[in-house]
Amino acid sequence: MTPNRSNRRYLYLVLTVGAVVALDQATKALVMARIPLYHSIPVIEGLFNLTHLLNPGGAFGFLASQGPVVRQLLFVAATFLAMGLILYYFHRTPGGHRALAAAFALILGGAVGNLIDRLRFGQVVDFLDFYLGRYHWPAFNIADSAITVGIGIFVGHLVFNRLPD
Repeated sequence: MTPNRSNRRYLYLVLTVGAVVALDQATKALVMARIPLYHSIPVIEGLFNLTHLLNPGGAFGFLASQGPVVRQLLFVAATFLAMGLILYYFHRTPGGHRALAAAFALILGGAVGNLIDRLRFGQVVDFLDFYLGRYHWPAFNIADSAITVGIGIFVGHLVFNRLPD
């Protein structure tokens, strides 16, 4: 029996989310096993290091100074709310909007990857560390990258395409 389009879309969602989560968790496990906390391995001198960090906050350290219970409750609740919204919008996405469906899958995969860290450690493992001289971008991970790419596709879709009502 050949799966219909709807089933294939959800299979694509599950495979994409699974791939993002697997890659995210595998890279984080490697970093935790091979790089001591707060240590760096230069990859491209003056531009990029692999640095083992723990981020108790959100993007750019958002809410990092709040107590751990408050942070955990807020981030876990916000993640579940976001996941529900992403699934709702994925379900409502017309079949012809593959890039938009891919964006939602990437965002969901990234959200799940970081949620796993929050539930396991109470914070997120970050390790991709880019800088130029004294200008430093906050460290991030594969899940963050998937979320960023997904949001970029979503914004591009909103700017360059008209969504049906």
